[in-house]
Amino acid sequence: MTRKKPSPMILAIDQGTTGTKAVLLDSQLKVVGEASREFPQHFPRPGWVEHDLEEIYRSVESAVKALLARARIDPSRIAAVGITNQRETTALWDKESGKAVYRAIVWQDRRTADACQRLQKAGLEGVIQQKTGLRLDPYFSGTKLAWILDNVSGARRKAESGKLLFGTVDTYLTWRLTGGASHITDISNASRTLLMDLQSGDWSGSLLEILKIPAPLLPEIRENDRIFGKTHGTRILPDGIPIASVIGDQQSALFGQACFSSGEAKCTYGTGAFLVMNTGQGIVRSQHGLISTAAWKINKKPAYAMEGSTFIAGAIVQWLRDGLGLIRSSEDVEALARSVKGSEGLVLVPALTGLGAPHWRPDAQGLITGITRGTSAGHLARAALEGIAFQIHDLVRAMEKDLGRKLKTLKVDGGAARNNLLLQLQADILGTSIVRPRITSTTALGTALLAGLTIGLFPSQSLIKKVWEEEQRFLPRMASKERRELTARWNEAVEKAFRCP
Repeated sequence: MTRKKPSPMILAIDQGTTGTKAVLLDSQLKVVGEASREFPQHFPRPGWVEHDLEEIYRSVESAVKALLARARIDPSRIAAVGITNQRETTALWDKESGKAVYRAIVWQDRRTADACQRLQKAGLEGVIQQKTGLRLDPYFSGTKLAWILDNVSGARRKAESGKLLFGTVDTYLTWRLTGGASHITDISNASRTLLMDLQSGDWSGSLLEILKIPAPLLPEIRENDRIFGKTHGTRILPDGIPIASVIGDQQSALFGQACFSSGEAKCTYGTGAFLVMNTGQGIVRSQHGLISTAAWKINKKPAYAMEGSTFIAGAIVQWLRDGLGLIRSSEDVEALARSVKGSEGLVLVPALTGLGAPHWRPDAQGLITGITRGTSAGHLARAALEGIAFQIHDLVRAMEKDLGRKLKTLKVDGGAARNNLLLQLQADILGTSIVRPRITSTTALGTALLAGLTIGLFPSQSLIKKVWEEEQRFLPRMASKERRELTARWNEAVEKAFRCP
């Protein structure tokens, strides 16, 4: 009797800001297993956030190794690898040795705020925004890369002679996993660098000139349904497995949420929170503080998105845990917040690294207001969750103004989307239905689905649409008067955060 050949699987590597997750997906679109590993964060100065590239790569190795052991899967069954990643984090390494020239500068890092202001004063913000769809803000990669070139001895000279390589985290991981054979990125990650022309999908010579970036540094930009290389010389995977998908984390989550049609939106609650809406094959230019970005390019057809990003979401819960010691684990915040009926006038503005969209105030500082003698740890925990929800409220209202219509439903995912109280608060504050899918690891799911489509394991996006499942829907139940009062209190606190010295 002939034994049935084991079914192929897709390995998704989700390299995030505080950790790496590895997920296995089978040919029936079922999650077989997952494993996560955290890695250190480095804060050398206030407002500076850095990652060690070797520590990132070791977290990838550890997560994949743990996943394969836990799921008892022979790695020879892996038909393809998909990579998704924290996006704007900026890496520069030596082409020969592979050693980092400097630690990776994380997307949260604000050290280039002054450089952005100088470019604004030079009248360059308009042309940069028109070409890239982005705001001139330290969030994005271009000014971070320029900082490394200008502040690390010998870096610019080596870059101009072709001895260094630049990339966001996807580029670095692909380079490592292919044994240095592939120096590539995809259109979604490239669109976050301040260096890509959004309309053409190519690196822009004029933007490179403005930011003084040598062209030899840059990776090749590929479409999302292409092979990005094959594994070679790793300690965790056999040689020859195709890397069949590379996509930025928020675009990957949009894909994993099956938001394939224009007007469909999702919000991912991770270290930060990211609201993204598919705008189809047309670029929508925001007039209310959001950005335009590439979603993906499949079958030679680009899809674009409108996005609003908040820099601190789950990170505020980590601060309650690590900075204040109020909780032992991030999951404990829900129970602590439920220990009180409301925040009792306490407002927490989570501007620990400035405020992103739609405010774009890198100078804003975190703020807690409304403290009384009766304020407890429970009130602070609840105010933290409300602060996350109100940041998304601001993004949704800006998006609604741009589109001229209300958002009726918002799909959610990410680690904090397991917090029922947060999602109920989000529904109440927005007055909008919040939908959580059965699989909340949609960031990893998106790149796995793309990889499966690329190699022909999954036949079509329509099949993916059919298997997407809703787990729970949160309906608004807050009275409109209370919503208005809470919103007014939030807006007043945000204005104070702008005025912090």
